[in-house]
Amino acid sequence: MTVTHKLVGGSMQMVACQLAQGQSVFCEPGKFLWKTTNVDVRTTLGAPSGNPGGGPTTASSLLGLAKNVGKRMIAGESLAVQVYSAQQQPGLVAFAGVLPGQVRALELDGSTQWLAQKDAFVAAESTIDFDIAFSGGKTGRWGGEGFILEKLGGTGTAFIAGAGDFVDLNPADYGGKIQVDTGCIVAFESSVKYGVERVGGLDMKGVMNMAFGGEGVHLATLEGDGRVIIQSMTTAGIAQALMKNVGPDEDRKGFTGGLFSGSMD
Repeated sequence: MTVTHKLVGGSMQMVACQLAQGQSVFCEPGKFLWKTTNVDVRTTLGAPSGNPGGGPTTASSLLGLAKNVGKRMIAGESLAVQVYSAQQQPGLVAFAGVLPGQVRALELDGSTQWLAQKDAFVAAESTIDFDIAFSGGKTGRWGGEGFILEKLGGTGTAFIAGAGDFVDLNPADYGGKIQVDTGCIVAFESSVKYGVERVGGLDMKGVMNMAFGGEGVHLATLEGDGRVIIQSMTTAGIAQALMKNVGPDEDRKGFTGGLFSGSMD
């Protein structure tokens, strides 16, 4: 049964999920906001797979748990997930991303998987398979935020979040391939091939683009026919904007002594 939910807010969205009796959703630590008292929470190690925390403990399940925990350690992700379940009666639980921006509900029917940027995952119902995927070779070396991806499969509803506004694209509508800043990708269907390529050649134009273009040396590429979600802001862009405004006031005033930065009272 699909999770009944409502997206709330504009520039800083959250998702409120109404759980039926016995229904569960899971999230990574840090994404939970609030819940009703009849919603139980438990913490489990490793990424869930179809039914987090459920099923008998076997040698195979323990091996799978160790594998998941190992991948999450390498990826720098939290080792635990939190599972929220409605007890005795329906309940409410709300989640949000970690940056100002939007939340999107992905409805999976088992026919395809989604790959999302690191930290994009917010929450999902317990029938969703959640895993970590690594980009190999050149993609791994130069992919920036795209080196570590979160993989969503199975059936049910999953929620992802990103910075700024979302833009929906399909590379097939633009000649089969688009180039994207590595930090702008939120998620894409598994039918889309992800890669990384260098910006320009080693001529003067290429050197100028790499040195002063503000986009780095490489761009992400998305090829094929499938849905792609990109974000209008990047984590690096937000961090750089904030860094310009941190530190003592004296550090920000410069040679003008704040003459042009303060109010004209």
